[in-house]
Order: sequence, then C-alpha cells, then structure tokens
Amino acid sequence: MTDVLTRDGLLASYASSGRPRAEWLVGAEFERHLLDGEGSPLPYHVPHGIRWMLEALASNRGELEYEGEHPIALKREAASVTLEPGGQFELSGAPHDNILPIFEEAAAFAAEVDDLLGDNGIRQVNIGFTPYRSIPDIEWMPKGRYRMMKDHLAATGRLAHHMMKGTAAVQATYDYSDEADAARKVGLATRLGPLTTAMFANSPYGEGKATGFMSYRGHIWTQTDPARTGLPNSVEAFSFERWLDYLLSVPMMFVKEDGRYVAADGQTFGEWMSGGRSRRPTWDDWELHLTSVFPEVRIKRTIEVRGADCVPLPLAMSFVALFKGLFYCDLALESATELVERFVQHGTKEERFAVACCSALQGEIGGRKLASWAEELVTMADDALQRCAPEDRPWLIPLMTQVGLGESPARTLLRMFGPEPDPRVLLTSSLVVG
Repeated sequence: MTDVLTRDGLLASYASSGRPRAEWLVGAEFERHLLDGEGSPLPYHVPHGIRWMLEALASNRGELEYEGEHPIALKREAASVTLEPGGQFELSGAPHDNILPIFEEAAAFAAEVDDLLGDNGIRQVNIGFTPYRSIPDIEWMPKGRYRMMKDHLAATGRLAHHMMKGTAAVQATYDYSDEADAARKVGLATRLGPLTTAMFANSPYGEGKATGFMSYRGHIWTQTDPARTGLPNSVEAFSFERWLDYLLSVPMMFVKEDGRYVAADGQTFGEWMSGGRSRRPTWDDWELHLTSVFPEVRIKRTIEVRGADCVPLPLAMSFVALFKGLFYCDLALESATELVERFVQHGTKEERFAVACCSALQGEIGGRKLASWAEELVTMADDALQRCAPEDRPWLIPLMTQVGLGESPARTLLRMFGPEPDPRVLLTSSLVVG
C-alpha cells in the first residue's frame, strides 16, 4: 500500500480490522535456537549454515526473500520463516479456527528442519535465552534493519543486544470484534503479563551458568528500550486512539528509502507525518514502523500476546490455548478480568514483573505464590474451552501439569541440571529439544 497516510485513516484501519465472532481465528509464532553440541549458534555463511538451510527449505517449498545477495526469509502461502538477529529461526504459521492445524504445521516444520540438520550436531533448542555463548561472540544476521537496530538500541538499553541476539519466544495472535472487545482483551493480557511470564519462564541460564532469573529473557526486555517495550499505559487502558498516539510518539529506528534501510535519527512517526522528511510516509512505512515496537501486547490487525519464553512445542500450544480460552469465551473473559483486578492491587506493574522474571511461579504477590494465581487462571481457561471450544481443551494439559507442579519450566531445568549444566546433557534433553 502506497497511499499517503492520515490520522483518521490510521484510526479507521483498526476499526475495520474487527471481525464477527464466527470468523475469529488463532495464529502463532515459534522462535527456536539452532545450536551445536557446545551451545554455539549456527552461523549464516558457513557450509550447511543458515543460508544453506533457507535455500534447502525453499527447494522443498516456498519462495525466498532477499536483501541484496542474501536470502533472509521464506514465504509459504500464509506462513513465513524469518531470521532473528542472532540466527534464531521463527516460524509464523497460518491462522486457523482451532489449534490442531497450528500444531501440525509447527510439528511438520520442526521435523523438516531436523531432516535437513541430519547428524551434523546442530539441534533446535527450545529455551528463552541462548544458554552458553556470550552475546558479542554471536554473529549478526545480514539484514539491513538489524544494523540500524543494533546502533539505536545500544544507546537505549544495556541489554539490547542480548535481546536481539540471545532471546527466543512464543507468541500468539487473536481477533477482536470492535474497539470495546479489543480493549477488554488487550487490557487483560497486558495486566496478566507478569503471570504469563511466570508460567512460561524458561531462560535460567546464560554463558553456561544460572543467571539468577527464571526468565532472563523477560528481564532483558526491561533493559532494552523503555520507549518501545514493556507495559505502556496505552495498552493497559486501551483505546484505538491511545494506542495510535503511542505508536506516533515512539522514536523510529529506521526507514526504508530506495530499498535500503537508513537511520531515522530519533524522529517520531508523528513528526514524519507532519512533514519531517523529504517525502510523506505511506502505509508501507507505517507497517514497517509497527514491526519496530515491542510491548508485551501488540495490536496490528490482530492482538499479539508476546510474554512467553520459547518452550517445547507441547507447552507452546498450551500458551496458544490459554488465551483462546480466556479471549473467546465471554464468561472466562469476565472471570479473568475480575482475577486480574485483584492481582494488580499488589505493588506496581514493574514490581510484579520483576518478581515474575526473578522467581516465576515460586514468587509471591499479594501474599500468594504466583503458582496459586496461575492455577486459578488456568482453571478458568480450562472451563472456558470445555464450554466454548472443547476440541482445543487437551492442548491446555501441559500447562495444567506444569502449574500443578508449582514450578516454571526454568525451575525444572535448574532442579534437573543444576546451576552449571553440561551442554552435552542439557542440549540433548527432551526438556529443551522437541
């Protein structure tokens, strides 16, 4: 889309993205590390490296996207495969009305990658932060936007490069009917952010030893760029206009001119719309800007819930099922909203998030362990799926089991492998591979 933007047009785009309930779908995105037996990420340029993998995947099915001579993404019908800055692979799957085809697509892709990797010693590792290599030692992927992001974010957060090159997550997307419905869902997911982080905390290690955090990934995001991350008020007290004003006020990291990424020098998108550059921004520019803003809950044409560490696929599907149950059943949405109103009475949002990152389900908020809060929430989602989407209820079982143990996946890893795990043991365990 190349039409010149207006504020009214941007607001209208959110209103027009609403869908009737009968058309609501669910989508998911899965990031994974590709690590050798000592925990080093797979480089891009080496034989049988990431470039080769993208080309091999494309030879099976799909079309490569290039920057210059470098393939940097793969399109497959409604799905895509992209690269994060440190070589993490991301599968963005097609949306569906139930969860089984989402799982089938993700499982088939993981099997396809395993077949390509063969016996070369590289594994797909499901963990929220790269557990062994130091960040400066990890190669940058050859994407122009990452060169811009590297410089911009280095000045705004001391762990920004850790976020870019070391983290991996699972994310899910959901529909809304109108502004009021979006506000209820966005507000709920935003205020549940610390509890989501605690349930799926799976990043206790860095540089071969325990970091002191259950979700080091979550902590890293708090040290990245406060202007474009975290839990902004515009999503907690949501309206389309508040969200738009937030996006217009975030300093841009880059723009694209004649096919090349160039630094935006801190200009906001709102300033650009007011005539701050040699040309007026287009819808393509707006879509690009949206990809550079990273709050825990992000609204494009759908609601994107982003607060979970990368976890093995069964638990990742529980993440998808959890918010389907809470969002797509009115009674659960009401009950969960009442729960979160009690939850947020205790401390500030920064304090709650710090507890979640540090201690996960073992942490306490309001005199209750987060495991207790989580059990109440997951029970609501389970009841909702039983009423509204019984075919999806089994996908919640791995999370119910984990919460029933009273510990996050990270706590399980520490209990099983200790504070300085042998990579030959950790990186072959079904707890992070599969």
